[in-house]
Amino acid sequence: MIPAQTNPVSDVLTDVFGLAPVYTNPIGYAVLGIVAFVLVYIIGRAFVLPLAGRAMDRRGLDSHAKKPLNKVLFFIIVFVALGAAFAASGRGNILTSLATVAAAATLAIGFAMQDVIANFVAGVFIFVERPFKIGDWIEFDGNSGVVEDISLRVTRLRTFDNELLTVPNSQLTDNVVKNPVDANKLRLKFVFGIGYDDDIEKATDIIMEEAEAHEGIMDDPGPSVRLTELGDSSVGLQSRIWIANPSRADFVKTRGEYVTAVKRRFDEEGIDIPYPHRTLTGGIDMAEGPVAGE
Repeated sequence: MIPAQTNPVSDVLTDVFGLAPVYTNPIGYAVLGIVAFVLVYIIGRAFVLPLAGRAMDRRGLDSHAKKPLNKVLFFIIVFVALGAAFAASGRGNILTSLATVAAAATLAIGFAMQDVIANFVAGVFIFVERPFKIGDWIEFDGNSGVVEDISLRVTRLRTFDNELLTVPNSQLTDNVVKNPVDANKLRLKFVFGIGYDDDIEKATDIIMEEAEAHEGIMDDPGPSVRLTELGDSSVGLQSRIWIANPSRADFVKTRGEYVTAVKRRFDEEGIDIPYPHRTLTGGIDMAEGPVAGE
C-alpha cells in the first residue's frame, strides 16, 4: 500500500493553530494558504529584516545603500511567503511551490520588464563594485554631475547647471564612467602660452611661485612646469598641480584663482600671451600618487 502524502506546512499550521485538515474543502485550501502567507510574512518583517539591517550596519553601509537592499529582501520574503501559501494549500511541498511561483514570475516579468531587469542588475553591480558613491562628481557619455541618489533602477545626478539627471543604471555600467575624485588627490594641468621673445625661465618661475603660494595646491607632490609646445607664435608651458581630497567646487575655485594669479603676474612682468593662447588650456587627471618621472 502506498502511504498517504503529508504536507509539512499544513501539519505545522494544524498543530499550532488547531486547524483540521480540510483538503476536501476548497475554502479550507484558501484559509491554510492565507494563514501560511501571513505567518511567513510576519516572521520575515519582524525578525529577518531587523537582522539584515544589523548585518548591513556592521558592514558600514550608508542609508542610500541599505534602502534598495531592504527592498530586495522584502521581495524575497514575499516570494517565500507565496511559496509557503501554495504549499499549505496542497499544491505540493514548499520547494515545488517556490519553483512554480518563480517560473511563473520569471516568464511574466521577463517579457514585460526587460529594461527594468537590466537596470536592476546594473544597480546591484554598482552597489557591489562601488565605482562611485553619493556626493561623488562623475563624468560619462558627455555628461557630468554630482551623484545625489543611487537606487537599484536609476542614479540621479545634479549637473553644474543645477539640472537633475535621472540616469538608468545600465547606461552607467555599459559606458566608461570617469570618477575624478575617487582617489585622494586630483592633478590639474594647464598650458600657459608666452611669446618667443619672452623669458622662459622668468615665466616658469612665476608659474611655480603662484602654485607654491596657493593654499589649495599640494606641496607633496609638488607643482611642476614643462615646455610642451612650440607653436607658430607662442611657446607652451604646461603646469601640473595637485589638489588633496577635491570636490568639483574645489577644482573650479582653485583653477580659477591659480590662473588669475599667473595672468596678473605675467601682466606685471610684461610677459605676453599671444593671441592663439588668449584662452588658457587646461585639463584634469586623477591619480593616487605622483606620475612617474615627476
